[in-house]
Amino acid sequence: MDAVRLILASRWALAQGGDGAELLAEVWQAQALAQAIGSRLAVSGPPELRGEALGLTELAGRGCGVLDAPDLAPESLRAAQLTDLDDARQALLCLGGLLGEVGIALVGLASTAPDQTTYWQCMEAIDAADESRDRVLEMLRKLAAREEALPER
Repeated sequence: MDAVRLILASRWALAQGGDGAELLAEVWQAQALAQAIGSRLAVSGPPELRGEALGLTELAGRGCGVLDAPDLAPESLRAAQLTDLDDARQALLCLGGLLGEVGIALVGLASTAPDQTTYWQCMEAIDAADESRDRVLEMLRKLAAREEALPER
């Protein structure tokens, strides 16, 4: 499935809310998807993006690692459904939005966390989502610079 469609599905699922466990499962899904997109761009994306894409893969992996992995059926894992990443710019724009929404959802969850473990998981996941979003924004900047330089050649 196309990256943009998967990101939009993640944004919709995150917006549906639910209890803390459901929200953390959606955050985990979003980070896993960011990791898959970063990995795809690191291997086959524009050369200018490969270093930042590798960084995104690592940061999003950290975002997954600080959360308990949800009990999902293999067909429910959105990251595993990623088959196409035709428009890197559009995918990165959408992914940046998703990661911003992840951070907002985590702030809300952390403010009502029932225990210290959940609170600190949220804090670590917020940090990972924020850093991942920074990488996405840097890749968008590099794409814009690349597009700007192309007509000059």
